[in-house]
Amino acid sequence: MKNIKEIAKGIRWFIMDVDGVLTDGGIIYDSNGNELKKFCVKDGMGITLLHNVGIKTAILTSRRSPMVEKRAKELGIYEVIQGAKNKLQLYEKLKEKYSIVDDQILYIGDDFPDLPVLKRVGFPVCVKNSPEEIKNVCVYITKKEGGDGAVREVSELLLKLQGKYEESIKKYTGD
Repeated sequence: MKNIKEIAKGIRWFIMDVDGVLTDGGIIYDSNGNELKKFCVKDGMGITLLHNVGIKTAILTSRRSPMVEKRAKELGIYEVIQGAKNKLQLYEKLKEKYSIVDDQILYIGDDFPDLPVLKRVGFPVCVKNSPEEIKNVCVYITKKEGGDGAVREVSELLLKLQGKYEESIKKYTGD
C-alpha cells in the first residue's frame, strides 16, 4: 500500500464538499427566509495557495446555494457542481470532462453522501467530526473541523507533501 507522500505526489485536482467542509454545516435563515453561510477566510487562502502552483479546485455539493456560487467565484474555483444528488455520477462526468483519473484527485468530505466518491479518489480526506464509516475510508482525517480551517489544513499538507509549499507562498514572502 502506498504511503501518504506517494499518494500526494500525483494529485492535480482538489475537490471539496461544502456543508460541513467549507462551512461548519450550519444552515442559517434570515427573517426573510434567505439562506446564509459562513466561510472561513483561512480556507480561502488555502485554495489560493493550491491555485498558485496549478492545482485545480472544484466544489461538489448536494445542495444549491447562491452563496456557494459567489464564494467560488471570489476564489477562482475551477468547477462548481451544485445539486449533486448522485455525487459519484457527477464526479465521473467531471473526470471525463477534464480527462483526469482517480489517482489525480483529492476529495474532502464529511458525511454519507460523500462516501462513494471518497472510495474512488486517490486521496480521500474527511473532517474530524465525520462519522466512523467515513473516517474508515480516508487516508487523512483533519485536526480542524469543517468551516474552521480544515480545507486550509489539507491544502498545506498536500503542498508540503508535494514539495510545493514554499513555491505556493513565494508571492507573499517576497522571496
